[in-house]
Amino acid sequence: MRQLSEVDQDVIRLAQDPLFPRFLEQITATGGCAHPIHLSGSTTTRDVATGEVLHHYDTRNEPGERLSVRCRNRRASVCAPCSRLHAGDTFHLVRAGLVGGKNIPVQVRERPRLFVTLTAPSFGPVHRATTDGERCRPRRNAGTCDHERPANCGATHDPAEAVVGQPLCAVCYDYPAHVLWHAHAGQLWDRFTRATRRSLATAVGLAQSRFPDHARLSFAKVAEYQKRAAVHVHAVIRLDGPDGPHTPPPAWATPELLTSAVQGAARSVLVRSPYSPAVGELELRWGTQLDARPLHAFGDTDGLADDAVAAYVAKYVTKDASDTAAGTDYKLLTCDDIDAAAVSPHIRALMRTCWHLGGLPEYEPLRLRAWAHTLGYRGHILTKSRTYSTTFAALRAERADHERAGLPVPDTSKVITDAHWRYLGSGHTPGASLIAAGIAEDLAMNRAVARDELRERGGCL
Repeated sequence: MRQLSEVDQDVIRLAQDPLFPRFLEQITATGGCAHPIHLSGSTTTRDVATGEVLHHYDTRNEPGERLSVRCRNRRASVCAPCSRLHAGDTFHLVRAGLVGGKNIPVQVRERPRLFVTLTAPSFGPVHRATTDGERCRPRRNAGTCDHERPANCGATHDPAEAVVGQPLCAVCYDYPAHVLWHAHAGQLWDRFTRATRRSLATAVGLAQSRFPDHARLSFAKVAEYQKRAAVHVHAVIRLDGPDGPHTPPPAWATPELLTSAVQGAARSVLVRSPYSPAVGELELRWGTQLDARPLHAFGDTDGLADDAVAAYVAKYVTKDASDTAAGTDYKLLTCDDIDAAAVSPHIRALMRTCWHLGGLPEYEPLRLRAWAHTLGYRGHILTKSRTYSTTFAALRAERADHERAGLPVPDTSKVITDAHWRYLGSGHTPGASLIAAGIAEDLAMNRAVARDELRERGGCL
């Protein structure tokens, strides 16, 4: 007779629990979250005038005396159900700033809007993926570098090859500059947006201090790691009136003027790294590759489509580190963790550079060791200006209201809520993990069927 595995035994244990139906309800409510957060506590709602208890909830009546909620991790490698939800929220956040909705007026479709890509500079030649038979680096008579390594590469590389993004010579590659550029990428972006405002004001004869009285620059940006493990920034940039999306921009605001201002700002901004006897003082700039294209909505034909840009951004923010050459999904606590990480030699060298430079007093404010797992980059994957669009918090509140549809909503001015909660832990037992994965798969299949039916009826997705 075959001996039951640990997973099978745990599934049987859960199924025999009298509260198993409620356990399934909780897992379904989290969307089959792969790493839920477990809470213990109670919530009591009372009438302000009489003190009467209108509603009371306590986890002592729940399976395991706890309530499970979503982990909300955006990484698909950590939790696919929550990353899918995050991608949907990101899509609506970016799209609302492009075509309106979610309390953003539809008039934003008529504003000057660009999709901008800012790149990192070169820190040394790397192998690149090639198409149509083009060779990697076919320089004739290139010879060798100072370390006797070939200075060219005549091979053709498929994008999936491990060599793509790796330096031709790891000793020649400027790893300190790469790490320090990542650490200052946030400052570069901040100075870029300021320089864009200055350029716009100068172009129309405004004093820089008066620009906010006439127009406002709004944006949403996403950071993307290339194969060479250097961050690129993709951004939607919009020009509004002085009060943001609810006011039209002045007559002088055109896509052409905004494009010129963006291009000039990207070429001009400069950040200097702290001086170090080991590295010196580096002048950090954006790379020479710059792309700024206008956006169009619906039936227009000039520029990129709004929905395509929103879908691209949403898809990217849920990728895991192994898909994007971004280091690891977890922090590195010791130098030994770098050796144990399942990464390429190039990324491992960047992590070691972070660890080494992070130990120097002049770089202590950069916290390079704390951010060694992201190769020194300290920014969020997705950020936006305050008036660009809605917020993740508003989207989650709207979804919660939708899930409560049909239920009575108490008047907050007439009730008082007393809540006491504490964190118990996270994750699943082996059997619960299997059940959650099945529920997540069923929900994903239901969404796919619903999408197909909408497409057949010509409805909106």
